[in-house]
Amino acid sequence: MKGDYDYYSSMVTAFSDVDKLLFVSGNDVTNRLKQHENVVRAAIKAGVKHIVYTSLLTNVPVEKTVIAAVTETHLKTEKLLKNSGVSYNILRNNLYMDLLVQSIGEHVLETGTIFYPSAEGKTAFVLRSEMAEAAAEILVTDEHDGKIYNITNIESYTFQEVAAALTSITGKKINFVSPGIESFKSTLGSAGLPSQLVDDITAFAHAQSLNEFNVVGDDLKNLLGRNPMNLHTYLSMIYGGK
Repeated sequence: MKGDYDYYSSMVTAFSDVDKLLFVSGNDVTNRLKQHENVVRAAIKAGVKHIVYTSLLTNVPVEKTVIAAVTETHLKTEKLLKNSGVSYNILRNNLYMDLLVQSIGEHVLETGTIFYPSAEGKTAFVLRSEMAEAAAEILVTDEHDGKIYNITNIESYTFQEVAAALTSITGKKINFVSPGIESFKSTLGSAGLPSQLVDDITAFAHAQSLNEFNVVGDDLKNLLGRNPMNLHTYLSMIYGGK
């Protein structure tokens, strides 16, 4: 059965006979809080017994982060779950390692430059497949009730370190340039990206420059039973041999 976050009744039907629900946060930032309210209400109505929610990890309070429009919705959804009466887990996910390719540019080996306004900020990137593996571990076991996990790596990295890793892996000199915010936005806009997307990409880059995603920890390591994939190994998989 198909449930639509915008339609409460469709999810009540979709969640019937569901004991455990993996609740992946929506990507419609404007309407996300209402959608999330629909999900939680529908889960309660359908009798779901346990909800695992994918939230966002930062080390900055909501009122201080430059991505407050995103983090505020996650915080409110977490409160909905805590007050729902349903057993839950909250997975506070750091930024996706998989999206590094977009951040550093598809043609980085041709241009020899990473152009990204993250300055000296560090991020503990995590592979999405390992996030999914951790969620699956929680869904199939019963000792996690009520726990909140920081789904993050055991190491964090600057984009200067990303450039150095690429240089080591490919043998091609890769430089890192951290432009001003307005210069970066102008560059994205001239490439034809929609203004809202430009604003979103820039906001996350700015947050990285302020170390808002510089959070390391062992929760993911413990759930996986091994160290999460590190930056050099991941970049080697993507760029090795190129």
